[in-house]
Amino acid sequence: MYPARRSTTLVVGTGRRPGYRGPVPEGHTIHRLAARHAELFAGDKVIAVSPQGRFTDGAARLSGTVLDTCEAYGKHLLHHYADSTTLHVHLGLYGRFTDGDGEPPEPVGQVRLRLTSDRHWLDLRGPTACELLTPPEVAALRGRLGPDPLRADADPERAYARIRRSGTPLAALLLDQSVVAGTGLIFVTEALFRAGLPPTLPGRALTRAGWDALWADLVELMTRAVAHGRIDTVRDAHLPEAMGRPARVDRHGGEVYVYRRPGAPCHVCGSAVSRGGLAGRNLYWCPTCQAG
Repeated sequence: MYPARRSTTLVVGTGRRPGYRGPVPEGHTIHRLAARHAELFAGDKVIAVSPQGRFTDGAARLSGTVLDTCEAYGKHLLHHYADSTTLHVHLGLYGRFTDGDGEPPEPVGQVRLRLTSDRHWLDLRGPTACELLTPPEVAALRGRLGPDPLRADADPERAYARIRRSGTPLAALLLDQSVVAGTGLIFVTEALFRAGLPPTLPGRALTRAGWDALWADLVELMTRAVAHGRIDTVRDAHLPEAMGRPARVDRHGGEVYVYRRPGAPCHVCGSAVSRGGLAGRNLYWCPTCQAG
């Protein structure tokens, strides 16, 4: 959970333009949002409204209540209030937050929820989920999710117990939020490359040592992404300045090995990066470095 701090920086949600249909924000984004919202509102009484009208009853229940803490679990954002009510938000494909200081502007677009205090305001647009939960419902939500590499209470053994019993491809297991929470396509494809593991490797073929190393790398990559606000997975020896290559230009903004680089040369071995489908998603890998 995130303590209260104060800031005057404008943050625009997930950094995506309105209407952009990109991937669901990965877990580091939600942890950054939880910390930001604690900076703005924790310890304060909030006024809540739903300009769009789709969350009117929920906003009325929140209005006048003190926000205690904010929490991220995987791709789920939780605001915990003093009356034991929890606001649960899942951004999905289109959800985004905007915030600022002082008086809020006139609502623009479909604002599902607006929170204000004496000093700050926060708008939520387009989420997949925006609902109030009781403590038992929060516990049930957590129970449906796998361990989150960004949480101190994460138990990686729980995830490996699922993986080692399964013949499902490892990439699909790591993308399953009931196995590991917060990992999306970028973290999964890049962590598998860094581990030298093919995305189609059956879960049961992953050794204990392999899982320990993979989990530790997910923790490192995701923690770095929280700190920097972008996903960078390339080791120092393969950075543009070290290799004399152009920097990556991409909407997601980070230096990566294989994600969305089909046909481009691998930064390590020079082989063309491959792309293939799995469960309706594009996967990326190096056929040489990840030969298994």
